[in-house]
Amino acid sequence: MDITDLTYEKDGQLATITLNRPEVRNAYSEEMVESLVTAFDEAEADAEVRCVVLTGAGSAFCAGGDLKRMRAQSGMFEGGPEQLRKKYLTGIHQIPRRLASFEKPVVAAVNGPAMGAGLDLACMCDVRVAARRARFGSSFVKVGLMSGDGGAYLLTRIVGFPKALEMMLTGRTVNIEEAERMGLVNEVVDDDAVLEAARARARDIAANAPIAVRLTKSAVYSSLHGDLDAALNLAATYQGITQSTSDHKEALAALLEKREPHFEDR
Repeated sequence: MDITDLTYEKDGQLATITLNRPEVRNAYSEEMVESLVTAFDEAEADAEVRCVVLTGAGSAFCAGGDLKRMRAQSGMFEGGPEQLRKKYLTGIHQIPRRLASFEKPVVAAVNGPAMGAGLDLACMCDVRVAARRARFGSSFVKVGLMSGDGGAYLLTRIVGFPKALEMMLTGRTVNIEEAERMGLVNEVVDDDAVLEAARARARDIAANAPIAVRLTKSAVYSSLHGDLDAALNLAATYQGITQSTSDHKEALAALLEKREPHFEDR
């Protein structure tokens, strides 16, 4: 696997992807964008991997756009309006699209500040475990921009319309206490415990029947903006699938026999 500006580590049923540009607080590079897509492709294709943990190297989770490249109008920030539009569509937009289609759960270990597109990246994950030093900001307006990678959709979906709009219009930074109150993060732990806490949450997920987990994730996201009839039709279809799996039969047997189940993803 050819990756740059991040690392990929596999440990049994878990894969850990670490953004690795600590000298710029893990701000995006063109290479990191492509490598993230490649890493998630690798995790999707690996039948042994059941859950992914996403984190950042150093003291930050992700600072979003690289301000020096932004000022120089180089790389992903180079060109006129139409050229920039195409760069977004074919560049950084690969990440929200890839994570939206990623079937396996993703747990973010937010080890430090998640700002701008870094906040959006955290919002693309399914569960967020955060360090006490973590901070969050939809800070685009502070640099005369708006969220170019779907933040208006992503943040609203998690914290609700009024709070998301206020955060995006002010660009203010939210501390960890407020982030927990608004439901932006699922769990807060000490700074040095965040990666292991995220992995523990991922292992809890990975311990369940894989087909049921993947279809549950799909059903929740598909039902988020749909109506009740569509949600019930999807639930009936997915339940018909899960109820016919060997893992369902194994789960029942394990419960009745008072032992740990052994799931085979079938």
